[in-house]
Amino acid sequence: MSGCRQAEVVSMLSQGEGIEEVLVFSTCNRTEFVVWGDATLAVNSILRLLTAEYDLKLREWNSFYRLLDEQALAHAFRVSCGLDSMCIGEQHIGRQVAVAWQQARNAGCSGQHLDAVLRQALAIRRRVRRETPLAAYFVSPPQAALHLADHIFGSLASRNIVVLGAGHLAQETIRLLLKRGAQSVWIANRTEARAQALVSKIGGQTSALRFCPVEQRDQHLAKADLVISATSAPRFIFTSDDMKRLVPERRGRKLIMIDLALPRDIDPAVREFEGVLQYDLEDLERAVEPRTGTRAGAEEAERIVLASTKSFRSQIVAGGAPPELTALRLRLDEICRQELESFRVEQGPFPKDQDRLIAAVTTRITHKIAGSLVRELKGHSDGRAPRLTAGA
Repeated sequence: MSGCRQAEVVSMLSQGEGIEEVLVFSTCNRTEFVVWGDATLAVNSILRLLTAEYDLKLREWNSFYRLLDEQALAHAFRVSCGLDSMCIGEQHIGRQVAVAWQQARNAGCSGQHLDAVLRQALAIRRRVRRETPLAAYFVSPPQAALHLADHIFGSLASRNIVVLGAGHLAQETIRLLLKRGAQSVWIANRTEARAQALVSKIGGQTSALRFCPVEQRDQHLAKADLVISATSAPRFIFTSDDMKRLVPERRGRKLIMIDLALPRDIDPAVREFEGVLQYDLEDLERAVEPRTGTRAGAEEAERIVLASTKSFRSQIVAGGAPPELTALRLRLDEICRQELESFRVEQGPFPKDQDRLIAAVTTRITHKIAGSLVRELKGHSDGRAPRLTAGA
């Protein structure tokens, strides 16, 4: 999901049944919904939204994973440390977690509970980076791509190279190519101004880096030895039909195509053409990190995560609501569901948008009533005057 779309989805989910706090964490390698609330109701709210907004089919539900309680905490902590990444120990994930958290806070969807979880996740990440050698051996996707290219070609100095895209992955790839002595690198990007700016920013005075207008892309691809694609396009930007057009001009010369994008940029069908070797993120993962747990510092980092998860969960339990307050919330949610179903039977059916709006309003009212009563009861049980709590 794009940043704007994530903000929209967070806002919609915050009104969902059983959801008290929520954030959406979406990168090139994962889309996750982190929720504080009723496990069953919250999951149903998420699946309803995905069905309505993304046409999710019932048969596709088994493609999702659901982690609860301690498992969910451990997963959040592992993700923030880069232990669940394609390249273990990656550096960008911490910033992505922080951005998702800030987005949820800006929307008023992250309160005292998720704030505590995310604050702890980033603290564990700092500890892992400080106390283990995990980050010292990190290999990014562009680095993995260049290791593979070096292994195939030996030297890149005399090779014709085309980079598709101008985002941060493409920028890192270009820097690494120039550092390795590449003398002929062309950038092709949908937004020409952005590609030209990148040439000026990274290329400087060198003639090794040049801009390729979109209409001349095939001309440069026909001469290329290596193509590295890293765009954010939602669908293939290079198909088997594109490859078919290049075949007569290439005359059987070997072509290495490395796809760093997710969703993929390059149609896997191009592998069927003679002389074409195509690699995607999964291929790079197998080549660089076979996930045998041998990465230096990974086992030590896992122990830190496990111990921190148990300690943090104990803190949550110790500071949690008494059983009667939990029962009160559940009873109010049950009343809300019953009344909503009765209303639908008596006055419905309603159009999808109206039904969603009615459900969201009733859920918000119920949550506000429950939050107010819980705060008041907590205040009396602590012997203090009732007070408002941020994010409740």
